[in-house]
Amino acid sequence: MSPVTTTLNISGMTCGHCVASVTEELEALEDVISVTVELNKGGISRAAVIAGSKLPAARLTEAVAAAGYAVVSGDA
Repeated sequence: MSPVTTTLNISGMTCGHCVASVTEELEALEDVISVTVELNKGGISRAAVIAGSKLPAARLTEAVAAAGYAVVSGDA
């Protein structure tokens, strides 16, 4: 099976600590291969999650919420 990339748009992130927190929570999910988070200060930040299979949207949203932020949209 080919890896699946999911893009999430996240609100409320303002600094490198935010990026690290979101990255850590998403990387902890089972089947995740890599996570790239791009900070957009004052706007919507973006996370790309590459996993071995398509992850349920609820799991991704919960992971972002555990870091203290909210998914506002995405292709999850």
